[in-house]
Amino acid sequence: MIHPRPSPIAAALYTLRDLEVDVIIMHGPAGCCFRTGRLLEDEGIRVITTAMNENDFIFGAGEKLVETIQEVEETFHPKNIGIVGTCASMIIGENMKNNAQEAGVEANIIIVETHGGYEAGDNTAGAIQALKAANTAGLINQEEVERQSEMLQKATELEKTRGMAKGTYIKPDYGDNKVKIAKKIIDTIKSDKKVAIVLNAKKETSYLFADIMTISWEKYYPNNQPIFITNTDETIGLPYIKHHAETVNKTIYKKPEHITGGLDEYPITGIKAEEILNEIKPDLTIVLGVPHAVDVTKIPGESVAVTDGPRLVEPLRQMGFEKVVTELDAHSKTLGAKSIVESEFAQTIRGLLE
Repeated sequence: MIHPRPSPIAAALYTLRDLEVDVIIMHGPAGCCFRTGRLLEDEGIRVITTAMNENDFIFGAGEKLVETIQEVEETFHPKNIGIVGTCASMIIGENMKNNAQEAGVEANIIIVETHGGYEAGDNTAGAIQALKAANTAGLINQEEVERQSEMLQKATELEKTRGMAKGTYIKPDYGDNKVKIAKKIIDTIKSDKKVAIVLNAKKETSYLFADIMTISWEKYYPNNQPIFITNTDETIGLPYIKHHAETVNKTIYKKPEHITGGLDEYPITGIKAEEILNEIKPDLTIVLGVPHAVDVTKIPGESVAVTDGPRLVEPLRQMGFEKVVTELDAHSKTLGAKSIVESEFAQTIRGLLE
């Protein structure tokens, strides 16, 4: 793996967000995962640091962590506090569990012992550690830990076999012209051919990728509307994730004809989408979000992938997608979102329709 990748630390932070903790303490230098921490503030989560320095790297910073926990308790009165290790604190062997006990606060504390190189640096390893810690703290049961851990392991496998963690250098590519692809979709519908739109999105990114499904297709083509296939099962996942699915389902202009699973099951819901597509046999399929989870060689008709990663464009073409569209910064645009976020591609389609 030669591309920079999201770290286990960041994955642990996002998982604690999904668990709806009130405050997260990062036990490490002030700059560690700075951008992730600041973005999580937009979610209403307080992210605090122990601000370890060079002296702490040698002599330890257990006292700093104890003081920080106590200050967090006094300032925010949280119900749940997440404590996340970093490279600095974990490499020198900080005992965060003992420090948490020493702090003597009333809040429930979830301690995630992870760092940037944890288990070969796979970001999902940090998320799994957070889930296990949440189980220890009584937030979720063992069955949910096992289900989500399986999904995360499959997500890692997906990126290493089909995505941008394949091991070779992939030059960023910003995809095909959005206007041309939008026109192709409209022309296909106009000619009474069958179009399927597959939402196979990851968690909150569904707010952006689902924007194409908020277009009032019935208004323009009452006799030939796209078929919706989504991974928005409202019964699967943590409450935070279920809420995203509920919001998407309420906002898109019609009820999905097919639902493949939950928003945290994106590594496997592509398989169900393949089965559905082979049943309905569309002339054109648009796959949104994590399109590389759908084996395009196993579905009929022409295909368009819509992704957020410039380094995923070439792998998607190698998989067999005829056209690839990029939605830049989908993660940062949707972090903290509580409703549909405008998509450049959907806006392009709207412009041509109007």
